[in-house]
Amino acid sequence: MRHLLSGNADVAASTHSAGSADVTDGAGVTTGAGTSSGAVGAVDLDACYRLPPLAAGQVHVRSNFVSSVDGATEVDGRSGALGGSADRRVFRLLRWLADVVLVGAGTVVAEDYGPVIVPPDRRERRVAAGQDAVPPVAVVSAALRLDPSARLFAAPVRPLVLTCEAAPPARRKALAEVADVLVCGERRVDTAVALRALGERGLGRVLCEGGPSLHADLADAGLLDELCVTIAPLLAGPDHLRMVRGRRWQAPLTMTLSQVLEEDGNLFLRYLRR
Repeated sequence: MRHLLSGNADVAASTHSAGSADVTDGAGVTTGAGTSSGAVGAVDLDACYRLPPLAAGQVHVRSNFVSSVDGATEVDGRSGALGGSADRRVFRLLRWLADVVLVGAGTVVAEDYGPVIVPPDRRERRVAAGQDAVPPVAVVSAALRLDPSARLFAAPVRPLVLTCEAAPPARRKALAEVADVLVCGERRVDTAVALRALGERGLGRVLCEGGPSLHADLADAGLLDELCVTIAPLLAGPDHLRMVRGRRWQAPLTMTLSQVLEEDGNLFLRYLRR
């Protein structure tokens, strides 16, 4: 059974076939990028995940995770083992809708990040909407333990590195050769300052892909506007990373469930901040 639940409406959907050549996307995910359709059967994913208009300098932060039923966000250190073809379609679409993909350095290394792949017709749609043809990847890193020769830094679209004053000067200089390095804080990366810097560059639609420490910082600071999460129909067992990690919050963050999609036992949930 494949359906969309939104409010009280149930919309039946048939199976969608991605069909086309596979390429490796920015997070090491193999996807059929030759088709840019955002529809899963009768469900229009573009409509489901459309973002609100933003004023100049305004920022909207959306995070996207895939999780097992018992809360694991990785298996053997990689998230790809949890997601199926439908999850990859949503993953890809959320990138196409974003102005910038925000990710922590640990996730960049663990997932072997590369550039965002955007097919020609989606590039045209982005440009017509006033966006860059391809969104850059912005890496959050205080220690700058990043390899300047990694494939992310060979991308045609120059990545951003969001760091702090205390970052090692030699590493900052080396990364400045292959990325735009922005200082966003003194001893640590201040996520509010980092988001403001992105907004000033016109990169207001921010898609955060983790990891759990960055995600926790954004949520705890009240900077997370929405959460998209795929619940995969499996139990991963104990000792896996979860969506958040770090210090204890003063209070939980309450969110509103705005949308549920289902395909082959996978749930695609969209939560908005209250």
